[in-house]
Amino acid sequence: MKRVLIVGGGKGGSALLKILSATAHMEIVAVIDKKNDAMGILTARNFDIPVGVNWKEWIHKDLDIIIEATGNEQVLEELLETKNRKTVVIPGSVAYIIAELFEEKEKLLDRIKLQMSNQELILNNIRDGMIVINNEEIVQFVNKSTERIVGVSKKDFEGKPIKDIIEHTRLPHVLRSRRKEVNQKLVLENGKKVITTRIPVINADDHLVGAFAVFKDITEVMNLAEENTDLKEIKTMLEAIIQSSDEAITVVDENGIGIMINPAYTRITGLKEADIVGQPANVDISEGESMHMKVLQTRRPVRGVRMKVGSSKKDVLVNVAPVIVDGKIKGSVGVLHDVSEIKSLTSELKRARQIIRNLEAKYTFADIVGTSPEMKLALEQAKVGAKTPATVLLRGDSGTGKELFAHAIHNESDRKHNKFIRVNCAAIAESILESELFGYEEGAFSGAKRGGKKGYFEEANMGSIFLDEIGELSLHMQAKLLRVLQEHEIVRVGGTDPITINVRIITATNINLEKAIMNRTFREDLYYRLNRLPIFIPSLRERVTDLPILINHIIDKINQDYGRNVKSISEDALVDLKNYHWPGNVRELENVIGRAMIYMDMNEELIKREHIPSLGTNNTTSHTKKDIPIEIENDLTLQKAMEQYEKKYILNAYKRNNFNKTKTAKDLNVSIRNLYYKMEKYKIEKISMQDFS
Repeated sequence: MKRVLIVGGGKGGSALLKILSATAHMEIVAVIDKKNDAMGILTARNFDIPVGVNWKEWIHKDLDIIIEATGNEQVLEELLETKNRKTVVIPGSVAYIIAELFEEKEKLLDRIKLQMSNQELILNNIRDGMIVINNEEIVQFVNKSTERIVGVSKKDFEGKPIKDIIEHTRLPHVLRSRRKEVNQKLVLENGKKVITTRIPVINADDHLVGAFAVFKDITEVMNLAEENTDLKEIKTMLEAIIQSSDEAITVVDENGIGIMINPAYTRITGLKEADIVGQPANVDISEGESMHMKVLQTRRPVRGVRMKVGSSKKDVLVNVAPVIVDGKIKGSVGVLHDVSEIKSLTSELKRARQIIRNLEAKYTFADIVGTSPEMKLALEQAKVGAKTPATVLLRGDSGTGKELFAHAIHNESDRKHNKFIRVNCAAIAESILESELFGYEEGAFSGAKRGGKKGYFEEANMGSIFLDEIGELSLHMQAKLLRVLQEHEIVRVGGTDPITINVRIITATNINLEKAIMNRTFREDLYYRLNRLPIFIPSLRERVTDLPILINHIIDKINQDYGRNVKSISEDALVDLKNYHWPGNVRELENVIGRAMIYMDMNEELIKREHIPSLGTNNTTSHTKKDIPIEIENDLTLQKAMEQYEKKYILNAYKRNNFNKTKTAKDLNVSIRNLYYKMEKYKIEKISMQDFS
């Protein structure tokens, strides 16, 4: 169960209180507001929920979630600074959107209730009896005419097997056969004779839901034929039902000329009776064809057709059914559903989700573990860099945690409430990298989206962009990036107009950029632009003293992920780990500890030496002892045989280099981009490290 503190008892806080108090997985710890008569405070007291005026008295009450519903930016910032590391803070903008959605939901529920009430009113006022059963032959609904004709009350009908009430009913047979029976005679237990039509109810997925019967008392029908029926009274009643409906209704005659609309139709479309009655059926359509005319021609109903109606081009869904009397079509009835409100709610929901995603802080400096002098220096430099707009260059071996540093720098900066975009420059094909980074205009190339597309730099505007593996960019892309750094603007692929951006750029690499400059594979001018604030992240072998706290941190994390209860690691196992050179750094350490815990018994609490998988001392040993034998099937084509050999050869190299991609690429003498392509082609990333053991 999540413990929640609501700060702010206004409209948003009150709405959230009502929502969360009805949720079994949420415990509201307290509602805080400076005003004792605030709506949320009064509601909380009614629910016996603690209230207060100062959130600081509650901030350390073991909270999982704090909802800031005051809308005050200063309160939000203080909450973010004061909160526990594991506590999630949801800002006021999200609370406001949720409150608005809650109000809209209540309105929609009221409309649904009104519609259901109208439908029940109609069914209870028709003179035909109606019985509805489910697919287990249990009565679900009867109207008042059924009570009158059968002589059994509604409470004695509903919830009972139909055969317990009407012994000779054929509704169960209709269920089994899935075929309707029209105008069949039946004698009831009370002696009355009825004409009944029985129809199975089958949903859109062709699943049998139930069946219903509509029936008339023959004696009553004969009496009605002999009497002078008051048609005007019936017409008045039907018109009253139509006029009171909250759904927009339009009726046309057999020639497609409008004969009736209701007030709901005028409210949605803006068209009055004078605009519709006596006019052709298509007079109200802005976009689309007349469904009335289609139904009159085909004599078949249509459902869920999207179109725009009225001068304001209102977006609606249309259902139209024919009116057939004695086999002759007399007109059609259409019902319009306004979908603009649904679209608006969907848009607001998307906005709320986007805000939540953008505000989610994955990693902070608190997530970076290490007390060694080398790591302390890197952390101090990163914290200083976070407070400046300077471009940051993170340098260090693969697996040292460069992405964690990038996250932490963003979340420590004044851009933390804006987007953080991550881009692996080596993992994106060179042919599409430019369009991914800078976006493209409509028609820029074959397959380009209509209206064009924003690139990563535009998406990250006012936020931060993290360019990993920056050393793998081609010289062409390096020149493009240099322009962004110098001019603070980008030009989309296929476009000519520059777009100004305000983005904090964080880069990372594990290659020697100085050597790359000498080899003419990296631009010197770009190097000086990126190297304004270099931060060297130490490898694990340079900070072996951090191993104990790193291991404990990893154990806690894996305990949560795998549901284990491991407490610590033995001294002899720790000595072995300290003597290892860790070419894969923290990533390799996580893998080793994870594998050890997977193979431990569920009740074991101490990682021992025998749990630790074997650690190679050098590449040669690993190569000679653990390479996968390369065997090729005889009945393959030359192309297939070469691909099979290449895949196994890359697997061996990946294992030899302790699953370090950069070292594997160097070992195979290929570019890191080419290695990414090959690994994706052969799905090598999806193969777990245990498969190599």
